[in-house]
Amino acid sequence: MKIPFLDLSRMDQALQSALKDKFAKVLEEGRFSFGEEVLTFEKRVGDRLKSPHAISCANGTDALELALRALTIGPGDEVIVPAMTWVSTAEVVLMVGAKPIFWDTDGWGLLRADWEKAITSKTKAVIPVHLYGKMVPMAKLMAKAKKANIAVIEDAAQAFGAFQDGKATGTWGDVGCLSFYPTKNLGALGEAGMCLTNLKDLAEQIRLLSNHGQLQRDEHTLVGRNSRIDTLQAAFMNVLLERFDEFQGKRKKLAEIYWEELAEIKELTLPPKAEDSNLHLFVIQTEKRDLLKEFLQSNGVGTAIHYPTIVPDIPVYQQEGDFSNARKLSQNGLSLPLNPWLEEKEVMEVCGLVREFFE
Repeated sequence: MKIPFLDLSRMDQALQSALKDKFAKVLEEGRFSFGEEVLTFEKRVGDRLKSPHAISCANGTDALELALRALTIGPGDEVIVPAMTWVSTAEVVLMVGAKPIFWDTDGWGLLRADWEKAITSKTKAVIPVHLYGKMVPMAKLMAKAKKANIAVIEDAAQAFGAFQDGKATGTWGDVGCLSFYPTKNLGALGEAGMCLTNLKDLAEQIRLLSNHGQLQRDEHTLVGRNSRIDTLQAAFMNVLLERFDEFQGKRKKLAEIYWEELAEIKELTLPPKAEDSNLHLFVIQTEKRDLLKEFLQSNGVGTAIHYPTIVPDIPVYQQEGDFSNARKLSQNGLSLPLNPWLEEKEVMEVCGLVREFFE
């Protein structure tokens, strides 16, 4: 691709050098599990997001599962999940033995405001997903959850760096779950994740569950699992955190080009501008999505579809319901390139091709 959707090998030389130096330092120290880099990373994220407990783990999917287990959600329980999300959100609910209850989204993939209609006597939690980096209106959601006495697990896998009313994504609910998959706004050079919580007892339970149920070696107080973060990934993210604000600024600048250059195309719907978005993805909507994707690809521009099938339409998650908004987004949504490794002239070229297609 002349203009790839995302090419992590485009990292600038200064960043590559810093990452290589960090790798050499970890190699020299010989500490490849836990250690100072992990503690530093947890503290830096916790301080940045104003979360008193930031517990690292192996990946974002594990973070969700650990949250459910720490909240003692399991067989016989129901968890409300948006129909439009990456499969992990529903996958973990089934993995702990509970049942996902899918609910429709708004036109941009955020849990529809009337989700409380899905609450039953079996409902134990709701998982709002901050899709594409834009946040669900959390004050209203938290009020409804509190009234119904159910837990809130934020799926903030795509939303690191987003804030709403001065409060960071992942710090509103009982537990916030982060993913540091390489494609994210803050991404490792491999797999990594984190749970955020304001509750001390819940934090201790998550730490126990993620480390074989042991507070210290050979003292197991419950049945846990191995979901420790890799020391090297924590070390890499300590480097990447230093450039995070710079990279977010670049994303915003590139997104502004899209908004300005594509605003007049009537057959195209652009994502709304939102202060509470980290601009993880720039998703446009058009009924000609597949033709546009093919046209851009033929001209050397990479795009992506997030996601082509809503979860309740996947056979192993099959569930009936009114998912019209989510399904429309899955059919019309197309993610254009948006990342710190793009040049402004490349985004201008993408815009020119999009205009050419619709003309």
